[in-house]
Formats: sequence, C-alpha cells, structure tokens
Amino acid sequence: MIQIDNTLVSLDVLERQFLCDLSHCKGICCVEGDSGAPLLEEEVGELEKALPVIWDDLAPKAREIIKRQGVAYIDEEGDLVTSIVNGKDCVFTCYDADGTCKCAVEKAFREGRLSFYKPVSCHLYPIRVEKYDTFEAVNYNRWNICKAAEVLGEKEKLPVYKFLKEPLIRRFGKEWYDALEEIAGEWEKQKNEE
Repeated sequence: MIQIDNTLVSLDVLERQFLCDLSHCKGICCVEGDSGAPLLEEEVGELEKALPVIWDDLAPKAREIIKRQGVAYIDEEGDLVTSIVNGKDCVFTCYDADGTCKCAVEKAFREGRLSFYKPVSCHLYPIRVEKYDTFEAVNYNRWNICKAAEVLGEKEKLPVYKFLKEPLIRRFGKEWYDALEEIAGEWEKQKNEE
C-alpha cells in the first residue's frame, strides 16, 4: 500500500494493466453485480436532475423502478447505490444496436445535453474507493468479466492508474494524481533495479 494524504492506494493500481475493451465485454459491468453502482450523496441530486433529459433513453422497466423507489437505494451492506432492474441492470443503462450496454447519463453528457458526466464510482471503475474513519482505501477490483480489459491493457502496457487518470483527478485532484504518478515512477525504477 502507498499513502497519499488520507488515502491508502493498493499496489495493484500501479502494477496491474487495464484498458476497457467494450467490443468484447459489451459493458457487462453495468449489468452484473449484487447491487447498483456506489454513489456519493450529492450525486443523487445530479441523477434526479438528469432524469428529464435521459428519460426516453431508459428502459420501461427502469422508469418503473425509478418511479417506485427513486434513482438510488441503500443496499444490503448499507451503501448508497444506483437503483437496479431485476437484480441486474443499473437503471441508467441503455443499449446500442449491437447490444453494447452504455450509460444514458454519460451518453447525454457526451452529446452536450448534460453537464454531469456520471457517478464517479462508475468513472473510476475498476477502482473502488472505500471510506474508513481516518482514511480512504483505493483498490483495484479484479473481476473475471474484465479479463479482456486486462489482456488489452497488458498488450498496450497501460497501468490501471494511467487508464483512469481523468477520473482519479476528478475524485482526488491533480496534486494527488501527480503524487501518485511520481510514486509510480519511483516504484518502477526500484523494480527495474532488482
């Protein structure tokens, strides 16, 4: 583990390689899992504000769930997460003609219809951040559905932290990311000297 300010960063974030390969996985990370995507409290309001813009992009079942329970709920572990459909799809999923699962919020952002990109936990994936009393743990979440992304990341020699530069800066700030990058460079040098 590496400490930067009040965060502990897993070495996997520096050492593992990752590059999303949507052509292989078809966005399954927005479908599989035991609950929705983790949310910050302020993101619930952003998602509620996005609803009028993305409503027609959402599946009819997703609209039913949102009408009944809202955009978020507290899961079995006590975490605030996006609502899901039939224990699977995030309510904000939409599908391309080829069956690739996408985020309706991100789609609207990219089209210039929203100023909110998407929940930061989604943007950060495969990194998960866990809050503790005195620190936050920043961990790489390995999941077999992302095997193609690991293979592509290794081929392109792209570490997790470089793949996720933009969301890491969004979540922790540029200064924090610069410190991570410096530590990663030192870590790489040490490994090469061994």
